[in-house]
Amino acid sequence: METQPNNPLHGKTLEMILNHLVEVYGWNDLGSIIPINCFRFEPSIKSSLTFLRKTAWARKKVEQLYLDSLR
Repeated sequence: METQPNNPLHGKTLEMILNHLVEVYGWNDLGSIIPINCFRFEPSIKSSLTFLRKTAWARKKVEQLYLDSLR
């Protein structure tokens, strides 16, 4: 198995990232920072994961916010 020491997302699932962001920001702030409907209207982890797995630009924004939140 190859390790990726320079990749901070290595070993992190999208669900882990999303749970962290909800814990840090909450759904309201998350919907303000990244204005996508799955965060703003009846948000849930399941619906957000479904959308993010299909939408590359939104997933990149979520991953970037996660990295920013670690700093």
